[in-house]
Parts: sequence; structure tokens; C-alpha cells
Amino acid sequence: MTEFEKWDNEFRNQNLYAFNGNFYGLLWLKVRAICRSKQLRQFIKENKIDLTATKVSEQSIELFDILEKRSDAMSILDTFLQCLNHEWYTEIGVDIEQLKEDLYRIQYYAWGGDQNNSLDKYFISRYVKVLSNYNELQNKQAEIGANAWNYVQNSWYNNWTSFVIESLFKRNQRVISAVGEIKSVDFFIEDYPLDLKVTFFPSQFMEQKLREIFGKSSISWLKDRCKEVGIFCDKNSSVIQQFYTLSEKIKEANRIDILNELENARQQVIEGAQSNPVELMKWLYENQGEMRFGAENRIYLILADIKDLSQSWKMKRAFSIIEPKVNQYITEFSSASLKTIKFEFKKKVYTALSDILFIVK
Repeated sequence: MTEFEKWDNEFRNQNLYAFNGNFYGLLWLKVRAICRSKQLRQFIKENKIDLTATKVSEQSIELFDILEKRSDAMSILDTFLQCLNHEWYTEIGVDIEQLKEDLYRIQYYAWGGDQNNSLDKYFISRYVKVLSNYNELQNKQAEIGANAWNYVQNSWYNNWTSFVIESLFKRNQRVISAVGEIKSVDFFIEDYPLDLKVTFFPSQFMEQKLREIFGKSSISWLKDRCKEVGIFCDKNSSVIQQFYTLSEKIKEANRIDILNELENARQQVIEGAQSNPVELMKWLYENQGEMRFGAENRIYLILADIKDLSQSWKMKRAFSIIEPKVNQYITEFSSASLKTIKFEFKKKVYTALSDILFIVK
């Protein structure tokens, strides 16, 4: 087995932990980072390298074989990768400043369909296989259209806010970008290959911890506290609706102390996660979606609005708050920043390096 085949095999088997601190593993990843045809052509031209292969997949192998014998291999790759002009988004002409303004045009955050399924599966399960009468289906046209629009709008917002946040990392001089978009690697810091995950404080983890504090679910606790002061809601409505109704009635009754008690408990959970991030990181790895599973090194950037977690989505475009936090994190980054996480997924044990950057309002 060649060195290229060895690392290709490790990558395909989700053993990303093996790449940490290994020269040939890092070399493989950085060659992979320029595997798009345009970038590859530019790299070999700038470095006066001749390749005999014509297919990009074969050129990558040939380039790796050449570079593993050169003492300057890592430095010329790093020089190329640090030039953000090679990034794919420069080719499609993304105007970042205009994009930042456009993100403020999103006034609500509502998923179309079901967050747990793709939109097509949602449509099939809710309309296609349920409604046999065409007139009934036709009457749902506006509802279907609204679902599709909400799905596209939310997906657009998540994609481009994550893009801008990722660019905040990549513009820092300590960061080397994976310009060709390798699956599982967004950039390298101190030669650690890292994937950036921008997300909100997970509601399931929050609920799990609140249950430990209250001894019951947070909605049961809230209903019990409201019952004490004569506040009730429709118990048949959704949990989200019950939270909203009770919160509004609490404000009307001038019993903000109840909401403050819940807010303090949430803050306690978040502060606990900040002081012991390993537990949350392990939870995030183990509770990721099967379709997007990965065991790569990760930096989680977690956003949380303690007063109203449902409004945390707005923080994703608060770049004036996020940017200084990102720069401070990179400035202070060292090998000690990353914690070793052992986690289980589908009865298989994986190991990764990870850290969390919390941005809390």
C-alpha cells in the first residue's frame, strides 16, 4: 500500500484522528485541499511542477508522490493555501459586505417541513401519500409553497451566515484555509486540521440539564409554577405554544420572577457547559445526524441568547460581536485548546480533538 493509499483509506474510514501530528497525513490533506482542477493547475504552474496524468484524481496522487519527496512540500502548500484569492467564493463573486446587509432582511426563522427530514420526504409523507383527492391537494398549494419558501430562506440564512463566520477565521494570519473545500476540514490552525460547526446551544441538551435541576421537564416545571399563581394554558397545544402562552400571561400578571428563575437555570446550564465543555462536545458528536456524520476534529462555535433561546438565530449575523471573539480565540489558540473526545456512534467508538467557542448574550 502506498502512502497516498494509506491516508486515503484512513480518511474514508473516518479515522481523522490519525492525521493529527503526522507529516504525511497533513500532506495528504493539504494536497486534497487543492484538488479542484483550476486550483491544481494554478498550483503546479506557480511551483513549476510537471504532471503526466490528465485526470484530476490521478493528478492528485501524482502530486502527492512528488511532494512527499520534497523538503519544501509543506511550505509551498501553505503559501498557496494562505492566499485567499484561491478560494472558491472569489470565483462566484460574493460581495461579503452586501451579504452582511442582506442577512438582516430575514425577519423570522421558521423551518419549512420538518427539521428531521429533507423537504421532499416531508412533502411525500404529509401530502403525496396522504391525500388521494386532487382537489384537497390543490387546496394545499399555498401551504406547500409557504413551506418550501421557509425551507429555502432558512437554509439560505444558515449557509451564508456560516460562510461569513468561517471567513472570519480564514482571514486570520494564523489560519491556513482548505481552499478546495475538503469534506471534514475547513482550515488548519497550528497544523491541526479543523472543521468549523456553527450552531445554537442544543435545546435537547438544555432540556436534559434543566430536568436535572428541576427534577422534571422545564414545561412541567413552568406549568406548576404558573398554577401556583392561577395561570393556565391549553394543555393540548404544542410545547412551544405552551411556553409562549405561559410566558406572555406571566408578563401580563407581572410575575417576571418566574421567568427570571427559568432564565437563571438556563444560565446555570450554559455556565456549566462553559466550565466543562467536554461533556457537551461528546454529546454533540454522539447526537449528530446520521446523514452528516463525521469524526473529524471540530471547533464548535455555539450561540445562545439566554433570555430567549428561540431568538439565538439572530446572533448568527451579529458579526460585530462574533469577530472579536473569533480573533481572540485564534490569538490564544494552542495545542492545549483542543480536548480529546472519545465518543460512540452506531456502536462504534471514535476519537477526535475538539473545542467550543461560546458566544452568549
